Amino acid sequence: MHHRKTQQVILLLFVALGIGCTSSSPLAAPDYCAPDTPPDATCYAERRDPTSSEIALALEIADAQMARQPASELDWDWGDSVMMLGFVELYRVTGETRLLDYMRAWIDHHIAEGYPINWSDHCPPASIAMLLYAETGEEKYRTVVLDVLDYLANDALRTEEGGFNHLGIFRQLGVSVWLDSLFMFGNVVTRWTEVTGEPEHIAIYAQQFRIFMDQLQDSNGLLRHADRHFRVMQDPEVYWARGNAWVTSATFEYLRVLRARGEEDRFALRAIRRQLDAAIEFQDPASGRWWTIINRPGEAYEETSATALFAYAIARGWRYGFIDDDYLVPMWAAVDGVLAKIERNAQDEPVITDISGPTNPGTLENYTSISVGNDISYGVGTTLLMLVEVSGLARPN
Repeated sequence: MHHRKTQQVILLLFVALGIGCTSSSPLAAPDYCAPDTPPDATCYAERRDPTSSEIALALEIADAQMARQPASELDWDWGDSVMMLGFVELYRVTGETRLLDYMRAWIDHHIAEGYPINWSDHCPPASIAMLLYAETGEEKYRTVVLDVLDYLANDALRTEEGGFNHLGIFRQLGVSVWLDSLFMFGNVVTRWTEVTGEPEHIAIYAQQFRIFMDQLQDSNGLLRHADRHFRVMQDPEVYWARGNAWVTSATFEYLRVLRARGEEDRFALRAIRRQLDAAIEFQDPASGRWWTIINRPGEAYEETSATALFAYAIARGWRYGFIDDDYLVPMWAAVDGVLAKIERNAQDEPVITDISGPTNPGTLENYTSISVGNDISYGVGTTLLMLVEVSGLARPN
């Protein structure tokens, strides 16, 4: 079972990490329907405009995915979980029960069959389970979350700096941190504090974020894929776009939940602004998209899932007052870049194109050789997250 830290220990940890009550908000939070009051469920949905064209397209994409693949065929892994996280956000705005039923069928199938939690990429299903727990109160969904927390507390290997091994219980390639982990376990611990009010979960993100930044963030602000402990050759100054965007989105989500608690993390905010500013410098000015290696335009291809994820992250950061209006220009450019990659098939269904395949740390050649595909689940999920989060926002004149 998960061993809960005492409130005193958590308080000391928050103080040590520089996390505390905020004396003044960074910027106004447009998502708040009342000053200093985080949005309730109704406000949250209204701010994203369920009647918008973005939500209509998101529902089309989700319906096409549900028609193509039964929920029971989806894997208990990061890729399909990211798609389901897009379903979570779409459900929060629309209340469409078919989305909830699909997510529930997926989780229930794996609960019945048994599910592994052996590495970071097995953690994301808990983010969907906690929505189901909030909606139904059924203990089996809470158990999924507790199993992930128990894995983090007791099973995951740690680097000598204290970072969670991305490969979990496996040490064959070294015990190392990979930047995608911050999204995979980060959304779980952050949102579980939002559900329960218990600070020890979000404190995990605060602690790990510092370790990851120390090991992965270069002086230019961008993040390397894996740290020095990974036993596979990595070329220097190669910055994977989707991986960097995982961190941007997970950190703005972390900051959002902190702000709703009346708290802030100035270190995290500074670090993620540096990273985002560095990434925006490399956004393609013509297409609005990012190349799969951020700082090597023209050496590979522009990548849809990373672009959608950066757009989602910017929208999230702006809605909660962590970045200003200047960031809306690159955000809308990215949105248009993703929309340009959504085609129609013979049945007039939307198809999301140019999504790069699963990617491990390695050389530049390794990254540029990854093939692209259509409607890969995590690319669907990041597109849904983007469409939901930019819905209701006004385009600049």
